[in-house]
Amino acid sequence: MSMQALSDLFGQTFQALWAHKLRTFLTMFGIAWGVGSLLLLVGLGEGFRTGNQRGLAEIGENIIMIWPGVAPAVAGQHNAGKRYYLTEQDAADISTQAPHVGRFAGVIQRSDIHAVSAFQNYGPQLQGVPAIYNQIRNLPPGSGRWLNQADVDQKRNVIVIGDEVRKQLFPDSNETAHPLGAFILLNGVRFQVVGTIAKIGRDSGMNGANSRAYIPITTMSQYWPVKGDNVPPDALSTINYSPITRADHELAKQEVHHIVARNHGFDETNAEAFEEWDTVQSADMVGKIFTAMDMFLGSVGIVTLMLGAIGVINIMLVSVSERTREIGLRKALGATSFNVLAQFCFEGAFLTIGSGLLGMGGAWLLMAALHQLPAQGGFDPPTLVPASAALAIGSLAIAGIAAGLYPARQAAKLAPIEALRRD
Repeated sequence: MSMQALSDLFGQTFQALWAHKLRTFLTMFGIAWGVGSLLLLVGLGEGFRTGNQRGLAEIGENIIMIWPGVAPAVAGQHNAGKRYYLTEQDAADISTQAPHVGRFAGVIQRSDIHAVSAFQNYGPQLQGVPAIYNQIRNLPPGSGRWLNQADVDQKRNVIVIGDEVRKQLFPDSNETAHPLGAFILLNGVRFQVVGTIAKIGRDSGMNGANSRAYIPITTMSQYWPVKGDNVPPDALSTINYSPITRADHELAKQEVHHIVARNHGFDETNAEAFEEWDTVQSADMVGKIFTAMDMFLGSVGIVTLMLGAIGVINIMLVSVSERTREIGLRKALGATSFNVLAQFCFEGAFLTIGSGLLGMGGAWLLMAALHQLPAQGGFDPPTLVPASAALAIGSLAIAGIAAGLYPARQAAKLAPIEALRRD
């Protein structure tokens, strides 16, 4: 097709659509609205997915946490069960008897410790941890250093503070408030700040991880062991561990369950006896939910596009009926059946693809505006998913050609004399 013929085709198409402005607008608006809604819904699901992934990444990679629990005497009845505490012996056994566990760390945690600096006071969540803890949990370094093995072995009174703890105890507005090397009192016991943790997450004050401070677990055990009735002296608040590989997380859990159940005298197959959180399992479950959601939204989108194509077919059939005399006149003047077929196919494709691009552009602008708003909790703003956009445009192209093909064939088959005779 020559450039002149292509130019004439464009001109005839726009002239025909402009002659019925309201009908064209309503048709295009319906398709654009459907495409925009589809992309927004898929983008919203993607925002939930990425927000959840980001939240898990802020904790650490492939982490499993286990806490003290109750071993029910009868399945389903926790009140009648036996309370047990995790201990340093459990952690020691995990290190030698759980081959699928990579890194692990026993933690002692207290929330009743009061911290006082030379400038302010604050109640952080204090954790006693081993030196390897920062290799298990996501603790991005700020200034200074992390706890080392000598700190743990020698039970040093040193502390690493989170971003919110730093802001509270050493306010930025005070030029003399420098945390590194400074001393703070924890329930009257003096500790030296040797490092800080960079902000975790988007809002330091909203993320509880920023309100934590870390001291050697041996020091914590000496001053502030786990509180409670009949608590063993080597009790731990929790054990964090990660499998050697992500695929090993179920095997690692089974090994830890076996050790804990054996050490505390209950049935390891009783899942109710374990209080734990497997971030690998959570991530997989959430991923499956959002994948199912994407499939559902995709199927809804395909149905929407089919309805749009049916609407375009209807509009094009009406157009053929209204323009019968015009078609007859054009064919009488020398237009071929291919010319008529091409024009109506082009009109159908323009209606669908043009509407889809407008809907995509509107959805993209709205998503871009939402990205400028402050982050809300663990959810990210909707994000345009390239795969869904490509699928929408590809489907619209097919739908547009299909929507214009049948009416175009009807128009192309009209004999010039018969077309001119019609009212």
